[in-house]
Amino acid sequence: MSKIEEVKAMLEAGKAKLVPGLVQEALNDGNGVQDILQAMIASMGTVGDKFSAGEVYVPEMLMAAKAMSKGVEVLKPLLVGGSASTLGTCIIGTVEGDLHDIGKNLVAMMIESAGFKVVDLGVDVSAAKFIEGIKANDNVTLVALSGLLTTTMVAMKDSVQTIKASGLTGFKVIVGGAPITSEFAATTGADGFAPDAGSAAVKAKELVMA
Repeated sequence: MSKIEEVKAMLEAGKAKLVPGLVQEALNDGNGVQDILQAMIASMGTVGDKFSAGEVYVPEMLMAAKAMSKGVEVLKPLLVGGSASTLGTCIIGTVEGDLHDIGKNLVAMMIESAGFKVVDLGVDVSAAKFIEGIKANDNVTLVALSGLLTTTMVAMKDSVQTIKASGLTGFKVIVGGAPITSEFAATTGADGFAPDAGSAAVKAKELVMA
């Protein structure tokens, strides 16, 4: 089994203490930073699929996410390198009335690894707080809104529209979360939609570089 395969297996098993060492060994063996990162993203995708299928539950998701986080910490200095925020700053938060942060934290990690500086506003973030965050940070190029509850979809739509109507410019708005579909995202006025954390980083880059 290659070191990258070991990283993937241990990440999927949620072995947060073992993953950083294996990531370092994979680097020492000459594996590319992006290759290791993509392998970990794929593993999180596998865990996500198992979660959707009811094969694993929230604790396993959390353990895998923690293992991913520890692995990314090893890669972060190499990922960021001299281009700390080549793509600008991303303001991210879970919308008002929603206290879920697992998905949002994963998206934040993915977006950061793609080359953004990430400012995480946390959970239960009102439209006003998003706007404060945009004003308080330099070079904001992306605002990401996450929501896991169908009941907070209205808050997401309101927040996107309030941000868009604020007169602030220079950034794109992306939305995502379990109940969010591309059709719903289109009704909010958001610039982009991502069904999961892995695609969020890709979409974020596309939006900002377009």
